[in-house]
Amino acid sequence: IILVSSSGKKMYREPDLIDVWFDSGAMPFAQVHYPFQNKENFGQIFPADYIAEGVDQTRGWFFTLHAIAVMLFDSVSFKNIISNGLVLDKDGSKMSKRLGNVVDPFETIETYGSDPLRWYMITNAQPWDNLKFDVNGVDEVKRKFFGTLYNTYSFFALYANIDGFRYEEEEIPVEERPEIDRWIISLLNSLIKEVEESYDNYEPTRASRAIQNFIMDDLSNWYVRLNRKRYWGGEYSKDKIAAYQTLYACLETVAKLSAPISPFYMDKLFVDLNKVTGKNNEESVHFAFYPKWNVAFIDRDLEEKMALAQKISSMVLGLRRKVNIKVRQPLHKISIPAINFDQKEKIEAVKNIILPEVNVKELNILLEEKESLIVKKIKPNFKELGPRFGKDMKQVAAQIGQLTQNDINELERTGHFTLVINGKNQDIKLSEIEIFNEDIPGWLVANEGRLTVALDVNITGDLREEGIARELVNRIQNLRKDRGFDVTDKIKILIEKNQEINSAVTKHSGYIGSQTLATDIDLVENLPGSDAKAIELDEKIKIRIKIAKN
Repeated sequence: IILVSSSGKKMYREPDLIDVWFDSGAMPFAQVHYPFQNKENFGQIFPADYIAEGVDQTRGWFFTLHAIAVMLFDSVSFKNIISNGLVLDKDGSKMSKRLGNVVDPFETIETYGSDPLRWYMITNAQPWDNLKFDVNGVDEVKRKFFGTLYNTYSFFALYANIDGFRYEEEEIPVEERPEIDRWIISLLNSLIKEVEESYDNYEPTRASRAIQNFIMDDLSNWYVRLNRKRYWGGEYSKDKIAAYQTLYACLETVAKLSAPISPFYMDKLFVDLNKVTGKNNEESVHFAFYPKWNVAFIDRDLEEKMALAQKISSMVLGLRRKVNIKVRQPLHKISIPAINFDQKEKIEAVKNIILPEVNVKELNILLEEKESLIVKKIKPNFKELGPRFGKDMKQVAAQIGQLTQNDINELERTGHFTLVINGKNQDIKLSEIEIFNEDIPGWLVANEGRLTVALDVNITGDLREEGIARELVNRIQNLRKDRGFDVTDKIKILIEKNQEINSAVTKHSGYIGSQTLATDIDLVENLPGSDAKAIELDEKIKIRIKIAKN
């Protein structure tokens, strides 16, 4: 069968064919109709900054792009490449209809939103790695990351609206703000630098993880939580304005940093902030300039001190959980043996941040070994040292076991020590041994790296009563919320008498009132009626409470 043209001439297949991938390789020129158009500005788009496709395009598109560019311009066609990995199911198997493990992207977007889906995929694996896709992970990102960011913004908006904050005041110089503000601003500028470097190096996973850690660990779980009282009530002072300006800057900057990965949510956050303050002329975050980091605002020493405070607090809270002592129950003392004077100074500098965070009265920092009540033990890490010493391992273990408390402290200070094995000096590193602590009656001890923390878990009668007062504040605040009271509403409180709490209420009525905005707190014999609520402070204490607006 021979096909003919409209003029009646026979048509034959072209015998000289080139690989059809060269059509795709001509894309940089074809897309702008070069050289017939756009000849003058072609250098602005060629060669490309980067391209992205699957690894199967190595001999196809990747090759032909370069091949044509070399033939025409003796140039590469692109400067960088991201070779995409595959999206697998949660068990690492390839998705297929036959296996029934295909995830419908449209259904996922409808259920969780496109931004949580993007954030999950970018934070879980670099674009060039395969991704084990689990829809539960998308739900977790939506709840934890986006939920935390939303709650942080909601907290800011609630109190900013109450105080009428519009960012109309003169910018308070960073050096005049409290240390906690300078710390988060330092971290924010470090974050801008890290995210910028990550984007420039085509590492969106590193960028998104850094943003996520900043929001969840530093901004929400530390800065906002430690500063809540600065926003509650009180005068519209320089300190309160500094708190608002600092938190606003963090939220606005995070919106700009995150916009490439979460375009819709971050645009909403940016627009909502800017709608009230008018601080930016841009009507969308995608029109705004990328934020610039200021080296003058980065204080590494302050960041290290606060990281130490976070670590110590985490260790103390972990010890509380170990024996099921709630954070609302005050404890008496923490003891920390410092390995050197520098560590002692840094802990001392953040002492007043640690104590209220973990609800402990005292923190003793012990520099001299004789002051410490903590007894440390040491043993070899056989996994590390065994392959190195082989048959001499028994001799090594014996010498390590003979190290004194001073030897162990010196090892923690320097990070290494020397043993003599078969007449030869052998350097042993801190990572090659394990240090642990003996139990102390009435105390719990935790050790992480060079940091050791001991917590006194004995609860006296006075501590017990203070703990009851804090539990009552928590329950009353929940009742205020359930009743729909405004955060500024003053209330009266009636509490049913119970011998377990009467003394605590009487002693700490001032504290309870200040925390719940209560003008009157009365203990009564009985509280009948549906407007009195039954509450449980612990397994043994069940009482009834009634609250009413003044």
